[in-house]
Amino acid sequence: MAETGFFTYDDFADRVGEEFRVVHPDAVGLTLVLSSVTGGEVAGGAGPDGTERRQFSLVFRGPTDPQLSQGTWELDHDAINDLALFLVPLGPDTDGPRYEAVFA
Repeated sequence: MAETGFFTYDDFADRVGEEFRVVHPDAVGLTLVLSSVTGGEVAGGAGPDGTERRQFSLVFRGPTDPQLSQGTWELDHDAINDLALFLVPLGPDTDGPRYEAVFA
């Protein structure tokens, strides 16, 4: 499984609207679209080089069927490549299912 690297807000800020493919035998062809990136003002954990990042979250949209359960999912993106994110279903809104990944 892919590992989650030390990502920052800047790694995703310009990727809103881009597709992230779910890599899982039960979710063949499932694609999530990054719908928002929200940065916080609170410092998060320190990275490998000791630099702290600020906390941030990602919200993805997915199709109505199939829907993902809460857990760690491997995603593939053309520029970022493989990443593993812990996704929490937020419940649907008028545009469909939403999932959040939080980086502290």
